[in-house]
Amino acid sequence: MAKKQIRDLLRATPGDGRFRMADVDPASQPGLKGGHRRALRDIKAHQAVLFGLHERLFAERKRSLLVVLQAMDTGGKDGTITHVMGHLNPQGVQISAFKAPTAEERRHGFLWRIRRRLPVASDIGIFNRSHYEDVLVARVHNLAPPDVIDRRYGQINAFEKGLVRAGTIVVKLCLHISYQEQRRRLVERLKDPDKRWKFNEHDIDERAYWDDYMGAYSLAITRCSTAWAPWYVIPADDKAYRNWAVTRILMETLEEMNPQYPRPKLDIPRLLRRLKP
Repeated sequence: MAKKQIRDLLRATPGDGRFRMADVDPASQPGLKGGHRRALRDIKAHQAVLFGLHERLFAERKRSLLVVLQAMDTGGKDGTITHVMGHLNPQGVQISAFKAPTAEERRHGFLWRIRRRLPVASDIGIFNRSHYEDVLVARVHNLAPPDVIDRRYGQINAFEKGLVRAGTIVVKLCLHISYQEQRRRLVERLKDPDKRWKFNEHDIDERAYWDDYMGAYSLAITRCSTAWAPWYVIPADDKAYRNWAVTRILMETLEEMNPQYPRPKLDIPRLLRRLKP
């Protein structure tokens, strides 16, 4: 029997037509046997495999991979990029962070700034926040009329389907932490002088909207976890498990893509003669 993939365990598949964030325990560790230490060992062992798969994608130069990271504040987006994507070949990685839209970006449709940051063939693009901000923050804080936000789910699905048809595989990762774990991480930032630079008092204000955000995430995942671009909801209270799960999902995705090294037509004997001592 084939080994069950982590993607199967963490894929958000609404069984009754609706996905609920509350149904995922942020402290759980699906698929991991051996806990924290096993996760760390596996991550180290898989780094070379992931690098090799990325090298093949880079050499092939036909397709790309887009990794979308969404999470509540302190959810681990930066940490995931550092500890997982940091082991990829930097030549073939594009990292884009999407904060509040600029005045210029607001003059265009919400997908305009996203299209400008898409990875080219051969690269892995990483979105630290993404177009989903326009159905998450926008819904929680009423930044657009309800009918406008409602149309965006369909626009996102069509946009992502177009990316896949054009050769960009889309992997969407929701790093799910608990309300209590977020508080612990914010307290840690305040108490550690070397981490205070990351603290933003606005994060405390946003905690008041926690339930609203969970509802917005649940709806976005329900509406936009598609066959061509599924959502994976990763329990992220434990950072080692989070990194382990993301590493496995990227490995499984790239293995399924199965990129190949090019086979250029070269006159090997002639070229070797030219390389005489």
